[in-house]
Formats: sequence, C-alpha cells, structure tokens
Amino acid sequence: MVILLVILFAGLSVKNYACFLVNSEDMTGQVLVHTLDGYLFKVSVLAFFIAGLFHYITVKKIIKPIKQLSSAAKEIKERNHPTKVHIAASGEMKDLIENFNSMADTLHKVQEQREEMLRDIAHELRTPLTNINGYLEALQNKVIEGNSELFGSLLEESRRITGIVELITELNSWNNGVYFLEKPFEHVEIDKTLSESIKVFHLRMEDKFSETSFQIESGIIEGNKNGLMQVFTNIFQNILDYNAGDKLEVTGQINNDQYLITFSHIGQSIVPEKKDLIFERFYRLDESRSTRSSGAGLGLAIAKSIISAHRGHLGLDTDGTSHTFWIKLPLIKK
Repeated sequence: MVILLVILFAGLSVKNYACFLVNSEDMTGQVLVHTLDGYLFKVSVLAFFIAGLFHYITVKKIIKPIKQLSSAAKEIKERNHPTKVHIAASGEMKDLIENFNSMADTLHKVQEQREEMLRDIAHELRTPLTNINGYLEALQNKVIEGNSELFGSLLEESRRITGIVELITELNSWNNGVYFLEKPFEHVEIDKTLSESIKVFHLRMEDKFSETSFQIESGIIEGNKNGLMQVFTNIFQNILDYNAGDKLEVTGQINNDQYLITFSHIGQSIVPEKKDLIFERFYRLDESRSTRSSGAGLGLAIAKSIISAHRGHLGLDTDGTSHTFWIKLPLIKK
C-alpha cells in the first residue's frame, strides 16, 4: 500500500507539473526535460521521506508489543510470573497479546497447582511414614516388643501409603489416556450402570436419608463401565461423607444428544465461588479432618478425569448448601 501510494503521488504530481509547464509556461524541448528531471528528483526524495516516516511509525507500533511479549516470555523462561501486556492493538496483534496473557496466567496457575500438589502429597505421606518410623525405631531400640496388634498397625499405615500412591497412579492413567489402551471403550447402558452403583450404596443411603428419589431413563454411551462405576462411587461417597440433609434425588435423562445425570442433596457449606476447587487434587472442605487413604482428596479429581476421558463434563451447582453434582456424557449417535 505504501509503495502504491508513493507511485501514485510521484506519478500524478509529475504529470500535473508537466501539464502546467507545457500549457501555462509554453515550455518544450530539453528545457522541459531538465525541469521535469529536477522536479522528479525532488518529488522522489519527498516521497522517500514520507514513506520512510510512515514505515518507521508503523514498524515501531508493531515492534513495541513484540518487545514487551519477548520480555514477558523471558520472565516465564526464568520461572517468574510476568505482568500482563497492556497495549492498545487490533487484529492479529490483539489476538496474540490476549492469547499470550491467557497462556501466562495458565502457566502460573499450573505451576502453583504443581507446587501445591507436591506439598499435599508430602502432607498426606508424612503422617503414616512418621508413624511407621516411630514404631520401627522403638522396635530397634527395644523400647517396645513386637506383637500382632503392633504389626497390624504398621500394616494399616503401609496400606494408607499404598492407597494414596495407587490413587495418584490411577488419576495419571486417566489423564494420560492409558486406559484407552488397557480397557477399550464399548457400548455401555448408562442407566443400568448407574442403577448398579445405587444398589451398592442402598443400605447406607437408607441410614443417611429419610427420602430418596431415583428417576433414570435408558441411554447408551460409549465408554468404560468400570470407570463410570468408579465415578458414581466417588460421587456417592462424597455425598455420604459431607451430607447435612435427609433427602437425596438422582436423575438420569436424555438431553438432546447428551445423557444428563444429576445428584442433588443438602450438604456441608461450600462457597459458590470455590465450587470448582473440590475437583482439584487433594482438596478438602474440612482441612482439619484426619487423613485416610479413602479420604485423600482425590476421589472427585479422579471422577472428573474419567468423565473428561469419556468426552463428557462433570460439575457442581450450589447456592452454598443445596448441592447438585451433574454429569454430561455424549450419547451414541444412531
């Protein structure tokens, strides 16, 4: 565009000046040629400086955000969280800046989650390992004598550690797609799978709830039955552990091309703004409660990973005490 404008400017100005010299000044021959050559040189110099100035301003406007993006990328390379790049831009540059800021925030959150997960793993393993070490040191120093009760306690602590490691391994397996290779997906009658899970918890539900409601429609999805059973088990276990009401409602229904499952009950208070945190690894509503292998804060994280592997979604709607877990799974297209 700049080149085109320069050519038009130079060409039109030379043409008009030539017409002026011929028509108004009656200039012809070599005098006209020499005059036009001088004028063309001046116009060319002027056009060059105009184009150069326009190019300088344009390039500077482009280079400025690129320099800031480069500086922010260097901060990320040095494992620092850069400040957001705030520059007025449009078009592709605006998209680039927005995507970079989003990427930087995501990397920072991932780094924080990784560090938090390492702290949580250390916290989960510290108690059973401390107990085991204490017993073994006491046995070594002959402070206590070994007996079946002591060895049973050591075995329980060891199983707690093993359980946590197995949960982490299973979570990573679903996240990395390993289960697709070990357990290929097949047609699953999701209504029957959900009903089987309800039967497993039937007695415990009768003790916890005075009123239960189950409305489940037929539906077929492509998935892994054992994985889905574990999702339902983890959700029911969470509901039972944190229940604060006397009513449970479970529904399963076809919603367009998806199968929607909901679990509604009154539970312990959850701040609505933090509802997504319960699906994070090692997160607990009550940070002070004692740790157990079955309560390592991984159940819902595993459930979310399994549902994601099924190309579905798992979430929670809550007003603080009335909670509704929901699962959306794609139905098989007929």
